[in-house]
Amino acid sequence: MHGTRAVQKMIDFLSTQRQIHAIIVALSLHVVTLIKDLNGNHVIQKCLNKLVPEDNQFIYNAVAQNCVEVATHRHGCCVLQRCIDHASDSQRVQLVQEITYNALTLVQDPYGNYVVQYILDLNDNRFSDGVIRQFAGNVCALSVQKFSSNVIEKCIRVAEPHTRKMLIDELLPRQRLEKLLRDSFGNYCVQTALDYADAQQRATLVDGIRPILPMIRNTPYGKRIQSKLQRE
Repeated sequence: MHGTRAVQKMIDFLSTQRQIHAIIVALSLHVVTLIKDLNGNHVIQKCLNKLVPEDNQFIYNAVAQNCVEVATHRHGCCVLQRCIDHASDSQRVQLVQEITYNALTLVQDPYGNYVVQYILDLNDNRFSDGVIRQFAGNVCALSVQKFSSNVIEKCIRVAEPHTRKMLIDELLPRQRLEKLLRDSFGNYCVQTALDYADAQQRATLVDGIRPILPMIRNTPYGKRIQSKLQRE
């Protein structure tokens, strides 16, 4: 505990490129280990705060090469978000490419899903559309899982119209829709789809829900969905 504070203080007082290089050499082989450590992660965050992006490239390389390991760790997911905050444009692209490639794995993880949501919250279509399209063909399966269902809801909210249509299309088949409506997580994805679908797709969704509604009317989420339909 005292060691991490001493190293952080040392980073605060770095004044020459030679000193910075010495710190980089000392830390570069241990970036992932430090990120996952309760105390060590603060050393990496201090580098992100105090050094210029170019000097922090050793951190971005390590995180990109170990994206899933970092993103699915309780401390790592937070440090990864700070990496995105402090990145140059090229470093942000470097990280987002790895997160996008691994998005289907990350979205189902209790920590990794927050990293995916963080990318969506950047409101940058260069990044969000690629991430969302990684879920094509798996929207219903992800909608009934605790962690990924939150991300699917966010995807429906922030997606470009053509991508949103692709997501909602996967919810429409009768068997899938019934499963989602009966599920404690999936029903929220259906509710979000009702709120964000275009007029034509919403009408199709409503037509699919009405025959199923009597079977779920007495459930808490059934009542919410019924209330939405009654406002038609």
